Amino acid sequence: MRKIKVISVVGARPNFIKVAPLHNEFLKYSSRFDHFICHTGQHFDWNMSSVFFKELKLPEPHFYLGVGIGSHAQQTAGIMIKFEKVMIQQEPDLVVVVGDVNSTLACSITSAKLNTKVAHVEAGLRSFDNTMPEEINRKITDAVADYLFVSEPSGLKHLKAEGVSESRIFYVGNIMIDSLISCLPTVEKSAILEKLRLNRGDYILITFHRPSNVDHKEGLLELIIFLNHLAKDIPIVFPIHPRTRGKLEKFGLTEKLSGNILLTDPIGYIDFIALEKNARLVITDSGGIQEETTYLAIPCITVRKNTERPVTVEVGTNTLGGTDFAKIKLYADEILSGKIKKGQIPEFWDGHVAQRIVGIFDKLLD
Repeated sequence: MRKIKVISVVGARPNFIKVAPLHNEFLKYSSRFDHFICHTGQHFDWNMSSVFFKELKLPEPHFYLGVGIGSHAQQTAGIMIKFEKVMIQQEPDLVVVVGDVNSTLACSITSAKLNTKVAHVEAGLRSFDNTMPEEINRKITDAVADYLFVSEPSGLKHLKAEGVSESRIFYVGNIMIDSLISCLPTVEKSAILEKLRLNRGDYILITFHRPSNVDHKEGLLELIIFLNHLAKDIPIVFPIHPRTRGKLEKFGLTEKLSGNILLTDPIGYIDFIALEKNARLVITDSGGIQEETTYLAIPCITVRKNTERPVTVEVGTNTLGGTDFAKIKLYADEILSGKIKKGQIPEFWDGHVAQRIVGIFDKLLD
């Protein structure tokens, strides 16, 4: 039986977290699969990328495209042009894409046009908000992928409603949780709380990076007023995205942040999970953080009008707060006063997702 060549694509930090368990599982099938990692360079800060690779025990990428920053069109086109060259040279049997970033879209289209099988891990998620670039990426990737691996029940519902054949759909669970579970022993050894002089359960962790929340001065000022209100009673840790930092500086708003708000550079995976695990509350506009806090049983408020991860609200600890900071303030005050939503861990978020996925490949691919 010939070996099957697989290329998994990473482009931004959440992709690394999803591909790491897959890579480690493929290694167990080394007589059956040759697994390669292609880093598109969509996340252009290699120093931060390398930290994630080291912490997740990923090898250096076998292919690095170095596409870097640009508009959505520039970035997507650049990845397609460079990835096509890798595809033609390597002739893989399967390309695995994860999540919903521009790299996901670009490499799935390129692979499909070269008649190479495509697998999408984290398929079927929908926010039904086409103003989000990620929503476009998800829909198109799912349309061209041959194998769709679903993380939560809503994904099954959406794919079936879109007429996707059930033979292409596999409900396997959330692969991000594989990485989270495997790293928890290391997380316990993190010294980030001591470094930042924080006490367990006595701070709020926040992240904001979406254009709708940070790109306009009026909205960013509303966010600052809200954070300053919270910071009167409890410290806030704010690992700041380069986009958000740039907007704060552009609008001259950095100095308006309370002294009880600790701004830090982006933080590595292990230390960030430690901050999540020990926070009293997490407030975010991120996708994956909604899932991590659900597994860790930490209250989370998502500052968005919609979420493509409804299981975190329906089953987990996430509250969809909208974008009205008066209402978000009420949610936050309730949680800080002890009215905490009790969540559960969703089905198949058990640390064995990569094992299920690679097992399916082993049966399907010849």
